[in-house]
Amino acid sequence: MRRYKVLFVLVMLACFGVVSAAPPAQLSTDFNNFVINTRADLEQLVNDALGVGQRPAGWTFNVNDVSSPTFIPDMWFDNEKLAEEIFGATRPPDWIGAPVTSNPLIVVRNIRHDLELAADRQYGVGQRPAGWRGAPPITRCDRTVQNLAQILFTAFTYNFQTPVTAPNYCATIAAEAEQQVVRLVLSTPDFEAQLPDLTLAVRGDLERLADEEFGVNTRPPEWRGNKEISTATFLSDLFLDLDTLANIKLGLGIRPDGWIGVLPNSPVLAYRNLRHDLELLADTLARVPRPRGWQGVEPLAACDMNDQNLVLLAQQAYALTLESVPAGAGFCGQAALAANQITENPPETAVVEAAAADTRFMAESDYAFTYLDPAATQYMGIMPAGVKFKAWYRNFGESTMMFVSGEDFAVYVDLRWTTMDPNEFIRLPTTEGVKPLTFCDAKWCNGPGPTPTPTGGGAIQALLNAGTPQAAPTLADIQAEKTQVSWNNIRVTYLLDNPNTRTAQVALEICTDTTQTQCEPVISVFDNAAGAPKPVLSQYNGLNVYEFGYGYTANLLIEGATLFSPDVWISDPTIR
Repeated sequence: MRRYKVLFVLVMLACFGVVSAAPPAQLSTDFNNFVINTRADLEQLVNDALGVGQRPAGWTFNVNDVSSPTFIPDMWFDNEKLAEEIFGATRPPDWIGAPVTSNPLIVVRNIRHDLELAADRQYGVGQRPAGWRGAPPITRCDRTVQNLAQILFTAFTYNFQTPVTAPNYCATIAAEAEQQVVRLVLSTPDFEAQLPDLTLAVRGDLERLADEEFGVNTRPPEWRGNKEISTATFLSDLFLDLDTLANIKLGLGIRPDGWIGVLPNSPVLAYRNLRHDLELLADTLARVPRPRGWQGVEPLAACDMNDQNLVLLAQQAYALTLESVPAGAGFCGQAALAANQITENPPETAVVEAAAADTRFMAESDYAFTYLDPAATQYMGIMPAGVKFKAWYRNFGESTMMFVSGEDFAVYVDLRWTTMDPNEFIRLPTTEGVKPLTFCDAKWCNGPGPTPTPTGGGAIQALLNAGTPQAAPTLADIQAEKTQVSWNNIRVTYLLDNPNTRTAQVALEICTDTTQTQCEPVISVFDNAAGAPKPVLSQYNGLNVYEFGYGYTANLLIEGATLFSPDVWISDPTIR
């Protein structure tokens, strides 16, 4: 280890007083403790690896003087010296190494990440000795995932909801970040207008690749070849044909590194996954250059999805450009490096302007009723006109309720009594799977209590009549009005299967008998286990579309105009 590396880091750290980015929520806000705990674990690891009191040649021994201007660079240097003893000359593939940033939090975060890799080698993956102080799980994630958390927190003021106890924390927080990329970058009218053509281009390129591999107009018997994007099975047929081509050319279940192999319910994510895997398969089959007429011309589409997400966020937040990155085999690595570097070293003006101009999801009250719950059962008072708030979530389904917060409140309000643009509202993440903490300490808070009884029409009556999720319907009332039938009486029209999650999107009709000849549309499904209605995903021939897991599901309330059922059976596609 040459000392010039330390001098290089010292130059980078000389700007500590200039740039100070706030940490992601998963990192300790007590920076001193974060630094001290990292150094303590480094000292424990070197004792266990080399023997108590034994140190590599050149060890700095700067252990206790946290106020020293070289404390963090010395810790990085010592971590590298220990890595030479544990790994030799070759580091693990995801080793971050020398930091090129003036943000001390990022530097220590990267040191901590590499320290944990060395500890995995010494103690075993995930195994740590008594006395090990540890760090938040975000530090175990790779550099790109850590920077996804960093940029969303600092540039987009997003607070992650993934609990630190999540079993597969890094994959879970990366998935949450991807949902925010869809919301922030890929939900624009322009992109959504292009999406059908982009997805059709994937089908076209798959057929071009199949022509090269099987011969023109030659396809295996199981090939579906669905080119009608308006059909309900277009995406699933495309997914299965891509899988068929991979199985025949690579071997059953054999896939190249980085293969995603998942078809999400979101059309945007489905397109991205399909394009990525198609490009990866074309590379694996050595179709470089691509077949004539190939429509996939965006090199980023073939990159790892986390790298894609970081690039998209950095382009929006910091005006990252990839014009100087040459297309070819090394494109993805260089694009990821550029996105990571600008996230760790954002332009100072961009950081200041982002903080000052971040008006996303900001709006004002127009005498909105406030509640502690999305079902509008715990009324807290009327938010005066002009009170500003930031919206964080919208309720799922067709509800117009959203979770908002201000200096002294965090409550639910109805979109219609605010100044928020409905187009902005629809871009909010939903509360499905999330339960935000609510409180109301403002002067106008006077609950919780029942909503004031209306004396006639107007806003109060409209609010009470709004289609927000309500408490579970009373079974006795339903039985008095409608006839109960069983799951055998429900006609299921299968629209889209997701074999990875073992779910299906279906349209439902409820019938008078098991012959399923006299039927009426299912107008609502209440899931008693979840305590909420199942969201209507779309419409199909005038019928509501819902998503269910395969097999038998009970504890439901499936209602038509005159009939209801407590259960449903959704067939696995292999037994239909």
